[in-house]
Amino acid sequence: QLQLVESGGGLVQPGGSLRLSCAASGFTLEHYAIGWFRQGPGKEREGVACISSSGRTTTYADSVKGRFTISRDDAKNTVDLQMNSLIPGVTAVYYCPARLLFEARCVRTAFDGWGRGTQVTVSS
Repeated sequence: QLQLVESGGGLVQPGGSLRLSCAASGFTLEHYAIGWFRQGPGKEREGVACISSSGRTTTYADSVKGRFTISRDDAKNTVDLQMNSLIPGVTAVYYCPARLLFEARCVRTAFDGWGRGTQVTVSS
């Protein structure tokens, strides 16, 4: 069973930045596509950014394009999400599930290994 651990969340002011990190527990992320998804209070879980298993392609939700960057470092066995220009009032738990040999498509039902997530709160 895939186990992934998200970290890096916290409270940040509007316009600020955060860098989330996703680490694999007990297996290597190489050959796995990784998706960053988020779920706010009372909202459905949505795909934010995804990176293919090869690392060559990425996909972003329209709401975060130009502000978020997903990247992977297979040597460190991590996938990060750099979030800049964070919008006020966006509070969500961020998750990073995985899918073996997959494209950069943020299809929620295709991914596995949903961890506890990391809380991100944007507020002044």
